[in-house]
Amino acid sequence: MSDQGGNPLAARIQSCATPSKGKNAQNRYKENDQGMRRERGTDQSCHTVRPIGFQWYPWVKTALERLVALLLLIPAGPVILLAACLVKLTSKGPAFYTQTRVGKGGKPFTIYKLRTMINKCESLTGPRWSVPGDPRVTRVGQFLRLTHLDELPQLLNVLKGDMALIGPRPERPEFVPELELAFPCYRQRLNVRPGVTGLAQVQLPADTDLGSVEAKLAYDLYYIQSLSPWMDLKILAGTILYTLGASYGVVRWLIRLPQQELIQQRARPFLEQGRAQSRSTREAA
Repeated sequence: MSDQGGNPLAARIQSCATPSKGKNAQNRYKENDQGMRRERGTDQSCHTVRPIGFQWYPWVKTALERLVALLLLIPAGPVILLAACLVKLTSKGPAFYTQTRVGKGGKPFTIYKLRTMINKCESLTGPRWSVPGDPRVTRVGQFLRLTHLDELPQLLNVLKGDMALIGPRPERPEFVPELELAFPCYRQRLNVRPGVTGLAQVQLPADTDLGSVEAKLAYDLYYIQSLSPWMDLKILAGTILYTLGASYGVVRWLIRLPQQELIQQRARPFLEQGRAQSRSTREAA
């Protein structure tokens, strides 16, 4: 995680995150998450965010994306194997990297990626967000991140049903309870399966502080409300353009994505309601 500009909550997220792996991380998340939700009453902080139209689409989306992921794995398989060999030959440690993430409904799952950082990079620091110019990223890892090839193994997560091709990016369980404390409606982004790519990913840079998290949360809530085949097709096209080097502005203009002002306006009622409800809960306690 980057320097959070003196934000006390951000510092708390950093300091309370402890190294954890596999089932231990998943069990710890469930226990901590349930306890913090009972304490804060965040289950009632927001009205449920749901798609406004195309009520049939989420069911079709799951089956369609699994089929697409299976077809994509055919050409992606050799690329993944070649990239894995490069990782293995140029740095110590395994070629693949697994990590616990939070999925739909708050259910933890194991995400698959090609390793882009030095082996066991969090053994001393604990879980941390990556930052621009992160010294832990290897040279091959820089290329994999630039081309997003490190994300290709997540096609397996789509096949398993843990993830969608398109949706909000899954967060690490070490950070979710504290992020939900800062943004009571944060849990609403878990109403859909997390995605390999998403609306926020083709329009905003990676999270570096709480301000960037709130900006992406607005995009995630907007996406859930606007969920449709047309929206997913536009995000898919935007992902391809972004991978080829197009800027966020160019991507937005070419495929006519909504302006940030409209997205923030649509999400504002949920964010404000969550803050008000959280404030009332704390006062009542």
